[in-house]
This record gives sequence, structure tokens and C-alpha cells, in this order.
Amino acid sequence: MNSDMQNMILRSFFTNEDYMRKVVPFMDPKYFEGVGQQLFKEFAKYVAKYNGIPSVDSFKVSLQESEETFSEEAFRHAMDILPDLFRKDTETDMDWLVNSTEKWCQDRALFNAVMESISIIDGKHKTLTKNALPDILSKALAVTFDTNIGHDYLQDAESRYEFYHTVEERIPFDLDYLNKITKGGLPNKSLNIILAGTGVGKSLFMCHCAASALSQGKNVLYVTMEMAEERIAERIDANLLDVSLDQISTLSKDMFVGKVQKIAEKTQGTLVIKEYPTSQAHSGHFRALMNELKLKKKFVPDIVFIDYLNICASSRIKSVGGSVNTYTFVKAIAEELRGLAVEFNLPIMSATQTTRSGYGSSDPGLEDTSESFGLPATADLMLAMVSNDELNALNQIMVKQLKNRYSDPNMHKRFVIGVDRSKMKLFDVEDPEHELVKDVASGKKIPQEDIPVFDLSSSGKKINAEGFQFN
Repeated sequence: MNSDMQNMILRSFFTNEDYMRKVVPFMDPKYFEGVGQQLFKEFAKYVAKYNGIPSVDSFKVSLQESEETFSEEAFRHAMDILPDLFRKDTETDMDWLVNSTEKWCQDRALFNAVMESISIIDGKHKTLTKNALPDILSKALAVTFDTNIGHDYLQDAESRYEFYHTVEERIPFDLDYLNKITKGGLPNKSLNIILAGTGVGKSLFMCHCAASALSQGKNVLYVTMEMAEERIAERIDANLLDVSLDQISTLSKDMFVGKVQKIAEKTQGTLVIKEYPTSQAHSGHFRALMNELKLKKKFVPDIVFIDYLNICASSRIKSVGGSVNTYTFVKAIAEELRGLAVEFNLPIMSATQTTRSGYGSSDPGLEDTSESFGLPATADLMLAMVSNDELNALNQIMVKQLKNRYSDPNMHKRFVIGVDRSKMKLFDVEDPEHELVKDVASGKKIPQEDIPVFDLSSSGKKINAEGFQFN
């Protein structure tokens, strides 16, 4: 233990009020050793009660009246060192002092965690078991001084203005309407969900978006718990090689490798596909995977796809024998995945199933989310995908906005995108001829190109019978 650093920290507490107010909220008495721990406890109680640093005389009285258990030797030692603690040093750089204190606290927290872990391993800990080790070490490694205490609406107006005019980093789509409704793509620290019935195209949508991100030079991590790694790779091959799924197996080895090589020459990105058993992996596994990829392959993803959310496990809740309701369980998974997106500063895209009643619906809503309404409550963007005979005949899928934290979800509420299922591709469809329609609610005329394409189809007109009046 660095006793000099401990003494300097204690001395700075007693003599530098600015430093004290910055640092004390993050301190733990366990970081100190010997009589220093008792002195800090008494100092912290004084500050909490009187909102200021004590004088040497008032602190002596506090020590004499303290409820802390001082041995006679420890009390005598505390009294001996008090004059030194109240001795003001020459001016020390505040930034250096705070940063050095933060590093000292991190070292002490890690040391204490290791010692506690050893006692657990040796079976000497009274309450904790070996299962607590990851949490103990994670908390120790997470020690930091976060000095941000909130946004002052009146005082921080200038910084807020700068924020409004800062271009947020996003992963753009290669589909026009998706970029329109997300203001240019998926931002970091977000959870984005596709809602669709079985066979509509959830995995197709995510594979297409993964292929698009790779083509843009992004690093992509695709986690699958439904299909084998090779099947996901096959779908992405069909998309990027512009070859139908049936034809991939007929390509010669040289032709296949040559096509993949051409893709590699055009992008700076990397795509990694990882398979986990169904319902066996959770956010902790994904975190460990990303850390391992960074360490072993220097691979840091720009976006993560998880196929799909409902068949993930939860790192906090164990669903055993139906003891946990699906609302709580799925909501926990969604919160953990969104937390992972925030932790790694990237967007995560996943999918979920519709309910049985929502499967055949041509106009699904948030209430059609399978298993848990807690999922849409957590997601930043939620899009429903609908397919029917009319759309299938046109090789199209209808997309409906269910929730959108990036822009107004009522703008382009529904639209269609083209789909080539044989090549696992999505594409923009051309708008019909330009003409004006009237919004009954506002009475304003809107250019037809600003109306989602699906709203102009026969199915869309039925759904929107009360919303638009067509000329």
C-alpha cells in the first residue's frame, strides 16, 4: 500500500475544499488502511453533517466524541498525525491530484476485490460463493470518478445548442425510406427491433442489413441462435455475390473464392458470425465474445445483429420451470441488450415474433409483440414487417413504424420495400407517378412522393380509408 499517497489524499481533504467536494462522493472507507480508515470515516461524517471541512480543534473534539472504536494506540497515533494532515502543502495541480486519486482508488478497489475473491475461493467468506466472483471483480474494475452531475438547463444553453448541431454518428441503410425515418441510419447506443411472423423475413432483413454495413466498410458481428453460422453466411453470400441460394452450391471453388475476394477488395470492414445454442447465451456471453475478438483478432464491431431476441437467455433472471413470467423475462433480455449497446457505443439490431393474432394481421401494432410488452417499452426503434398474397405477387414487403425515438413515427407510417428472396436482397421500389393527395386530418395537400408507397396500394387504401382522400 502506498502510504504516502494515502496521507496526501487525507491532507488534501482537510486543506482543499474544492478537491474534497470533487472526490469525497466517490471514496470508500475500505480504500484506506489502519488509522487512516477511521480518520476518513470521521471526516466524512463531519462533512455530511456540517457541509464543510473541519478545523483542527473541531476535528479533535469530533474524534474524542466519535462512536468509532479506536484502540488507545490508534487514538494516540491519530492525534499525533493531525497537525501534519492540517498542514497546507504548496499548491498542487488540481487535475493531477484528482487523476492520481482516481488511479489510487482503482488500485485499492482491485486489491480489495482480489483479497475478497481469495477468501471466497478458500471457503472462508461467511456469505458469498464462487458465483459472486465475476460481479466482485467487475465492480472493482468499474471504479471511476464521474464528475458530471447533470445538465443545467439555463447555464448550459450553449452546450445544448452545440449538441443540436452535432452530426450524430450513424450506420446508414441502403434503403431510402429506412434512412428517412431514422434520419440517416441507426445511431450508437440503441436497440432496434424487427417484428414479423414466421417466414416473413426477419433473418432476411438482418442479413441484408449486415451485408449492407459490410459493404460500407463497417465491422459487423452477427450472433445467431436460430440457424447455423454457415446458413447465415450462405444468405449473406447470396446477397453480396448477387447469386441465388440455389446457385451458390453450383459455383466452382475458384469462381466462389474469386467473387469473395472481389468483395474483400472493395471493403475495409469485417463480418464475424457466431452461433450459440438456442436460449443458452445472454449479454454476458456477447460481452465476453466482443472482448475476446478485440484481444485475439483486433476486431471491434460497429454494429451487432442478434438473431433473435426471444431465444436469448437473461444474465440476471433464470427462467426455470416457468417460475418467471415472460413479460419480466423478455423485458430483462431487452434491457440487457440495450445496456450492451450503450456499453460498447454501437447499435444493436434484433427481431421478435408476432403473436398468433398478429401473424395474419395486415396492420400489426405494438400489442402484437409476442411474449412481452416490455420489449417495445425498451426498444428505440420497432418496425413491423407484413407480407400477404398481394405483396408477394409484387415481390414486396410492407413496413410499418410501431415505435421511433429518432423521428416522428407518423411520417411515412407505412411503406413498402422490394424483396428478392432467392438472393436475400431488399431494394427500394419506384414511386408511382407524381400526383397530389389530401390529408383529411389537416386538409393540406401532400405530394404523392411523400406518401408511403404502401398507402397508395389497394391494401394500404383500405387501412387508411379514414386518413387520406385520393384525387
